[in-house]
Amino acid sequence: MKNSNLPKVELHLHLDCSLSYEVVQQLKPSVTREEFEKHYIAPAKCHDLADYLTRAIKGVELMQTAEQLWAVTLDLFDQLKADGVIYAEIRFAPLLHLEQGLSPAEVVRIVNAAAIEGMEKTGIKAGIILATLRHYNEAQSLATVHLVEQFKGTHVVGFDIAADEASFSIDAHVKAFSYAKKQGIPCTAHAGEARGADSVWETLRHFHPRRIGHGVRSIEDKALLAFLKKEGIHLEVCPTSNVQTAIYDTIQDHKVNDIYEAGVSISINTDARTISNVTLANEYETLRTAFGWGKDHFLSCNLEAIEHAFASNEVKKEIRQKLLAGYNS
Repeated sequence: MKNSNLPKVELHLHLDCSLSYEVVQQLKPSVTREEFEKHYIAPAKCHDLADYLTRAIKGVELMQTAEQLWAVTLDLFDQLKADGVIYAEIRFAPLLHLEQGLSPAEVVRIVNAAAIEGMEKTGIKAGIILATLRHYNEAQSLATVHLVEQFKGTHVVGFDIAADEASFSIDAHVKAFSYAKKQGIPCTAHAGEARGADSVWETLRHFHPRRIGHGVRSIEDKALLAFLKKEGIHLEVCPTSNVQTAIYDTIQDHKVNDIYEAGVSISINTDARTISNVTLANEYETLRTAFGWGKDHFLSCNLEAIEHAFASNEVKKEIRQKLLAGYNS
């Protein structure tokens, strides 16, 4: 069975970093393929995470109106469908999309409604994660977590912190994560990407997330690996992205296989489908070639992903059945 046909779960996926050339053309017809590849797609090797993230700017610029947000969200569902994804959690920072006069609540309402249409059209189940950003102040982080609370009962399912962990401290965000914990809001948090195992420890101690975005540098501390395994903390691993952001020189240097062998719960994700110019089928093929991974590895990672998804037990049961049927066929 081809990788594209295997049913997949994706937990770590940035909406504003995943605009296809087709939707960019729809929203801004003057953009040529050459311009798209230059400004929206990162090179195979960036200087660092901050360099990689500059490729998100053009996508955000095209996500400032209701029409644009709707189009980009539906476009992503089409991409997921073609990639065999059956459950996805899509994250974005609502406060990035206010330049044309939308309010933060309007932004979330639009993306949620577009996601409902995308789910009805494709049959994919999905959740939405609202993200604060490392360079935001305390008020911005609190405003974002309050949006998660405001949209409880919709497809908004969790809270995240993203952006450049190496350049900004956690201080401005402790109150927001404390509020999330108090309200029972599921949390994930980017850590152990641009910084080492200390970043993961710091994030776990102060934010108490159920999952860590990336987290691959946890391998640098055996005690941390043991803690992650004991506490059932899930790592959302994005192999190609990690090579692009210069965490690893080559995919063969990536520690995903070591983390998997250590028994830590992980999933495989694209991170940013456009910036990394990758699909999950591509990621699976990369891991098959680099580490000899087969269907057992991918099924295990997908079952771990849905187990740790911010979804209802009913949805988890349905997706689990589809995964087992798809991999055993």
